Amino acid sequence: MTDDVAIAVSPSTAAEPERRVDGSRSLIHLDGVAKTFETPAGPCIGLRGISLRVEAREFAAVIGKSGSGKTTLVNMITGIDRPSSGEVWVAGTPVHTLSEDRIARWRGRNVGVVFQFFQLLPTLSLLDNVVLPMEFCRLYSHRERQERGMYLLEQVGMAGRAHKLPAAVSGGQQQRVAIARALATDPPLIVADEPTGNLDSKTAESILELFEQLVDSGKTVVVVTHDNDLAARAGRTIVVADGELVNEYVRRALAKLDLDQLAAASSLFEPVRFAAGAVIVRQGDVADRFYVITEGETDVLLQHPAGGEILVNRLGRGEFFGEIALVRGGRRIATVRAGHGGDVEAMALDRNAFDELMRESEPTRRELERVISSRLGDISHLLEESQTGGGR
Repeated sequence: MTDDVAIAVSPSTAAEPERRVDGSRSLIHLDGVAKTFETPAGPCIGLRGISLRVEAREFAAVIGKSGSGKTTLVNMITGIDRPSSGEVWVAGTPVHTLSEDRIARWRGRNVGVVFQFFQLLPTLSLLDNVVLPMEFCRLYSHRERQERGMYLLEQVGMAGRAHKLPAAVSGGQQQRVAIARALATDPPLIVADEPTGNLDSKTAESILELFEQLVDSGKTVVVVTHDNDLAARAGRTIVVADGELVNEYVRRALAKLDLDQLAAASSLFEPVRFAAGAVIVRQGDVADRFYVITEGETDVLLQHPAGGEILVNRLGRGEFFGEIALVRGGRRIATVRAGHGGDVEAMALDRNAFDELMRESEPTRRELERVISSRLGDISHLLEESQTGGGR
């Protein structure tokens, strides 16, 4: 088997998501999805009103602690489980409304599922395992199924072992076959639950490369993982904590937090909104909050000693402000105003919670100190330029 495998996927029968009634073309769209499980000890909340969009051709990693709700989340997407409330749309289909019979047929055509423990049928050859989904969905003739099965096994480097039983090949090879099986009906979406959890690092790397090639060929890939390397390679990371999604801009701004710290911190942020042109923080005021921008742009303005204001920075989604006075002490050193192009939405953390976060995460404090030094250096440079007539 070669490690250099190139995935070439035939044009998908459902590559472009259908337009929903609300105009959305996201391949995956969850709207207010909640899930409650009934247990002998009483109701157990799995998901708490999650809303999420994943676009076509994205490579998204879903991460979180055990019991956080990440597997429940992907089970909503695949239709393996149903929401207690909310809507699940995949490729234009309202999955939450489908009957059990219809959902199985829909999944067979639209979602390829890759499991942690491979789930290959032990009494069938590797080729027959790949052919089985095509038979279930009544796709292609017998000859075309065999040809496509061999084609897919060739793409994952397993054609030479097509007639062996699963027990006769390694775990990594079985996972390659499981990926080929997931591609059998040419679905637009591949969902994998801990696909590298039982593999050595070299084999896991080869599986990750397969996923990247699938995305390059036009597929959407959603992977549940504990593997930090896999998550880092994905184009997008979706963090689940206590049945809720951690705001991705908060996660980006506080990238040095571990999962426990991130989950705790995210629950303390509050959404805030400011009208275009409104002052969010004012130079000279006491610092009381840290802000992460989630929508819109802000202007950072400094009072010039000679009068007037200087624009020292412009911040957008995923960027933050308010940290300088909170970390260094003293009052606000600049004014931050919502841009005139539209309203600004942000997540705000109060001073007490921010201080606690700094005490708990030294890497985060060091990273903010680095950003502060850079920003203060830029401000000093702009002031010097303005005083010599070289600036704005």
